Amino acid sequence: MNTERKVKKRSSDVKGIAIVALFDFLAVTLASLIAVLAVRKPLYWDLGILWWYLANVGVSFVFLILFRLYYFMFDTVGLIDTLKLVGAAALIFGTGCSYSVFIMKGIWVQFVYAITLFFFVMAIRYSKRIYVMLKYSITRSNKGKVRAMIVGAGNAGAALIREIQATDKIEYNPVCVIDDDESKIGKRICNIKIVGSTDEITKLAEKYAIDEILIAMPSAKKADIKRIYSICKTTRCKVKTLPGIYQLVSGEVSVGALREVQITDLLGREQIKVNLDEIMGYIEGQTVLVTGGGGSIGSELCRQIATHNPKQLIILDIYENNAYDIEQELKRKYPSLNLLALIASIRDKGKMEDVFTKYSPDIVFNAAAHKHVPLMETSPNEAVKNNVFGTLNVARCADKFGVKVFVQISTDKAVNPTNIMGATKRICEMIIQTIGRNSKNTKFVAVRFGNVLGSNGSVIPLFERQIAEGGPVTVTHKDIIRYFMTIPEAVSLVLQAGAYAQGGQIFVLDMGEPVKIYELAYNLIKLSGLEPNVDIEIKCTGLRPGEKLYEERLMDEEGMQTTPNGLINIANPIALDEKHLWGKLQELYAAAYEETDHMKNLVAELVTTYKPQVKEQI
Repeated sequence: MNTERKVKKRSSDVKGIAIVALFDFLAVTLASLIAVLAVRKPLYWDLGILWWYLANVGVSFVFLILFRLYYFMFDTVGLIDTLKLVGAAALIFGTGCSYSVFIMKGIWVQFVYAITLFFFVMAIRYSKRIYVMLKYSITRSNKGKVRAMIVGAGNAGAALIREIQATDKIEYNPVCVIDDDESKIGKRICNIKIVGSTDEITKLAEKYAIDEILIAMPSAKKADIKRIYSICKTTRCKVKTLPGIYQLVSGEVSVGALREVQITDLLGREQIKVNLDEIMGYIEGQTVLVTGGGGSIGSELCRQIATHNPKQLIILDIYENNAYDIEQELKRKYPSLNLLALIASIRDKGKMEDVFTKYSPDIVFNAAAHKHVPLMETSPNEAVKNNVFGTLNVARCADKFGVKVFVQISTDKAVNPTNIMGATKRICEMIIQTIGRNSKNTKFVAVRFGNVLGSNGSVIPLFERQIAEGGPVTVTHKDIIRYFMTIPEAVSLVLQAGAYAQGGQIFVLDMGEPVKIYELAYNLIKLSGLEPNVDIEIKCTGLRPGEKLYEERLMDEEGMQTTPNGLINIANPIALDEKHLWGKLQELYAAAYEETDHMKNLVAELVTTYKPQVKEQI
């Protein structure tokens, strides 16, 4: 079936090229006639003119083909294609001058021919676009269409409007254009008037009865986009945006590229960048093991590691569906990647030793963990079994089998924790620092960061689902704040932190200014075209067990050191009593597997900064 479709498409392409070539032949003939009529007075024909005409046919078609003027869509012809026509015409003139002088006794006839041919050929290629524009302006019915305001009168905005105008099947009716360039205001783009600046969006949206605002500014700075969004949310319009400049460069700017406003657009900062050379330097040619490789953080680690030429990438996860999904994705994208997916639990000490014995990983990223705060509050023993002793198993194997770099994924909830999840992560940091201090071959480090947008359990998908269902949107407390980072940002910084590893360090990622969760919910509702607490209620439900109003990046005892990347800092290590640590870990292990009902109190004895919100009764 696919073969039949390809044959039909090829046949259609050949037919289309043949028709255009026929029109080009007529254009060559007509341009030749006009050139002769313009220069030869009185007009007469001879064998020399015939040879000159045949030379024109040959030379013109050679350059039209060389400039690939039969290989672009006529409804999207633009500046580049026009320049190709100019270049072809110039070469046709230059090449034809010699025989024109010899046969026609001058270059003027060739000059007239080249100019005339350029306009004929251009008219042929612009004919479809002109037809579409005329059809749009004369016959198109906008009844039932979404009245759209386009923000951005640049190339992306023009491309977007052209696509909307090209078909009746698209739901938008572009009514007006907004741009901050004063020289453009009052002019038209694709016959749509530029009516004002972004500061006037609220007023103009009401004036033109706008239903939806389409932001076509893929190269704008994040701060500018955030400002525009803050203006847009004063309207009752739904807001969509084009993703990024790469869409423009790759020719993907289209109505289909429009997406709903995402919370990353509201953070008001640029994408965090890393030194890829540093990452490549220690990943390339190495066997890399990622535990929890099917999770949100682990899977992104695998994606980015796959682009840095590892000798082998090993995905280890207890959840087979997660491991299968990322395995299949990487196989499709990187067919030459030496990839292995293993189903195993980091709790299983024997299995971990078997993995390290068989595959001898050079680098280990330990992303396997229980991370959901409220769930761990009701299952503290499971948090200890998995987070503490699972990490201990992997770390000891790394030390025993001579791994070069071990990176532990930690969290800002490990700082002065009020929940068992954060407290267990703090114990993991203590384990890593202690083993790292005594390891002869392995550099042990931990990376501490906050909330990751789009990760499993993230608040954003919950808000979006609640808005889609008509509300209410639930926020635990009106004043609760969190640091946010995208999954790719967090993972790229984790990878770079691994390049800085010296042993025993805790790297702290700078995630910018914290965001109020209530405001986040408010903005998402507004940018969905709805009114908070009118169309969609925002309901404060109270802090959940173990939840804090704000997160901290450092404990009081920790200082801060800088790294070459200003967004990665190092927390100064806190002195630990190793004997006390190992003794308490033995107690925790026994208690966890005895299913004790006072685990939180036992953890608090080891993590002195942990303050359980409700003390258990022993």
